[in-house]
Amino acid sequence: MFDKNKLYIENRRYLGNKNKLIPFINEVIYEECGNFNTFADIFAGTGIVAHSLNKADNKIIINDILYSNYLAYVTWLGNEAYDRKKIEGLIREFNHIKCERDNYVSQNFGGNYFSVEDAKKIGTIREEIDNISSRINFREKAILITSLLYGMDRTANTCGHYDTFRRSKSINPPLSLKVPAINDERNKNNDIFNMDANLLVKNIKSDIVYVDTPYNSRQYSDTYHLLENISKWDKPKVEGVARKAVNKFMGRSKYCTAEAPKAFRELIKDIQARYIIVSYNNMGKKGHSRSNAKISDEEILEILNEKGQVSIKEKNFKYYTSGKRRIENHKERLFIVKCK
Repeated sequence: MFDKNKLYIENRRYLGNKNKLIPFINEVIYEECGNFNTFADIFAGTGIVAHSLNKADNKIIINDILYSNYLAYVTWLGNEAYDRKKIEGLIREFNHIKCERDNYVSQNFGGNYFSVEDAKKIGTIREEIDNISSRINFREKAILITSLLYGMDRTANTCGHYDTFRRSKSINPPLSLKVPAINDERNKNNDIFNMDANLLVKNIKSDIVYVDTPYNSRQYSDTYHLLENISKWDKPKVEGVARKAVNKFMGRSKYCTAEAPKAFRELIKDIQARYIIVSYNNMGKKGHSRSNAKISDEEILEILNEKGQVSIKEKNFKYYTSGKRRIENHKERLFIVKCK
């Protein structure tokens, strides 16, 4: 049951979002791998896959290179105690906050990604979160920033990413923050990371490791630069139509470059698990060059077969494209490796 007045982890627009594929993914995991004690999602994105498998009697290991995603995992999957009434009170205050002065957000993102009024409010709220840092712990700060980021996502004048903004007037609702719906009874043993997945796998063990690398040349650090900016709040100078930081975020992924096959081979070799589940669609060379897959099916199968016995499950799924081209026969696929 969902409460429309609360915020849920899936209430977000995100490229490659697996929300609609959760039933398929979970069914495959339980059928192919059986029960498990530890599940690692090492390119977690929104975190929805790991969140759907989070239970009181298992351990979730979750990771992403984007700091904005990391804060969301701390919010919904963390185990640091927090004061719910304090959070509710602060979010209520933020929703009624008065914003008359210009600030970093309104000066750089007002009138493009957001209305000037919403941009002023975003900047004022984010500054206030830092101002009260002495009164809140790290998880409480993560919850407040996550609520702000999700509120921004709902009101942003975009198609769900920050490579560009709509030229027409926004029809989205004004900025409003909601209290995240958190089930801490399930968050008993989870570990949360914000690092390069290829380095992480050298230091963890898990019954199942779920691998959902970027598929194409679209860098998530560029696509969600604005959310990273607000999350870190170091207020970099921005430039260009897309208003990206002059000194760009360093978390660029090899999986979006010609180095993807090599990085994938090293990743799989270093994974310590009973099962590896690799999510990779059949985009291949079907679309615009930026959308084409960086790792071929032949390379995927060659690398996975070195690790163990491989089987494949697939499901028809509509592919996101920013152009008008329709991608036929698109499938989301799971490669299941029973490791040697």
